[in-house]
Amino acid sequence: MNNLFEKKIIVGVTGSIAAYKSVLLVRELTKLGAEVKVIMTPSATNFITPLTFATISKHQVAISMYPVSGQEPSSGSWHIDLALWADIMIIAPATASTISKLATGNTDNALTIVASALRAKIFVAPAMDSDMYEYPAFKTNIDLLKNYGMIVLPSPKGELASGIFGEGRMCEPLDIVKYLNDYFIYKSSLKGYKILVTAGPTYEPIDTVRYIGNYSSGKMGYEITQEALNRGAEVRLVTGPTSLKAPNGSEVLFVTTAMEMYEAVITTTEKYDVIICSAAVSDYKPKNFINKKIKRRDYETSNFNLELVETQDILKYIGGDKKNNQLLVGFALETENMIENAKKKLIEKNCDLIVANPAKTEGAGFDVDTNIITLITEDKVIELPIMSKKDCAMEILNEIEFLLKKSNKINRESIEV
Repeated sequence: MNNLFEKKIIVGVTGSIAAYKSVLLVRELTKLGAEVKVIMTPSATNFITPLTFATISKHQVAISMYPVSGQEPSSGSWHIDLALWADIMIIAPATASTISKLATGNTDNALTIVASALRAKIFVAPAMDSDMYEYPAFKTNIDLLKNYGMIVLPSPKGELASGIFGEGRMCEPLDIVKYLNDYFIYKSSLKGYKILVTAGPTYEPIDTVRYIGNYSSGKMGYEITQEALNRGAEVRLVTGPTSLKAPNGSEVLFVTTAMEMYEAVITTTEKYDVIICSAAVSDYKPKNFINKKIKRRDYETSNFNLELVETQDILKYIGGDKKNNQLLVGFALETENMIENAKKKLIEKNCDLIVANPAKTEGAGFDVDTNIITLITEDKVIELPIMSKKDCAMEILNEIEFLLKKSNKINRESIEV
């Protein structure tokens, strides 16, 4: 399926011998009906002339940081106009120098200026000698680009311009076309769905300065929200207290206590096709709130006893009220008998999927950037290795998409993709 027809694509070309491949890339994209505009770094013009790209793309090539006299945009900011124009940007080839600039925010040429202002997804296809590819600083810069949300394409092993055999070759043009085409399929895979995500901890006040809480950072729920947005879903995030920045494009509601989260969720659940309860909601709260700071001297002659009562079980309530066309996902953090307890939770809370993870295993649990999850449904158990929470979110959404298609929760024929 051709998902590149009428897509607006920026191709960034940097100073590498592999720039000749970019001519083939632009040609293939235009053949598939994409509208392509090329930005070249000044050093790239030493390998391929701008006229070549202009002829193939039917657009003027941007090289200078400043617009040509007489061709200034009405807004006065050509780089902003171009950044807002694009559906996607692919930088191929991407030299070590350009990757370093993207990683550190060094916007000293037209290409890096547009990349810094771009609202669309950026793909990067590295091209360099294998020794440069293995340089530790380069690896660090690649990790930074991934953390920024850019997609770094693989650099397959092969013969390089230097005569060395190793990693560092630019991804082949036809492979790049496939990656871009697949991205637009992926970007629309949850289009038309409304998803509710809960994330973070809840805090239950004891007095005016103390509370009962937990170590949840909210990272898992925020990554799930971002991944659902990436796939085209409409997402509402109900979040407890965290230091995280809410993903752009989500509708966000901030809460503090379990009761506030309960009220925020139950009043809107019927609007959503998928409900993902990843929040670490307090199971108990103080029976009585003391409207002042408790002082030690007030209890010198007797012990201070804190009486607790149960909070509302949000997941159980949603499961009991779940409609036939809704899918419910719960989380289970366990210290022992993880699979057994998660299966019980799946049944007791009427969930379609439980995401279980161990609390005591290194690299899993609260307030770390990685997790070790097991996906549990009524008919299967999928144990996954340690991975970033971003990758965990992708696996969770993949399983959700599988369950949606399997159960036909929504008539997708009426949704334009």
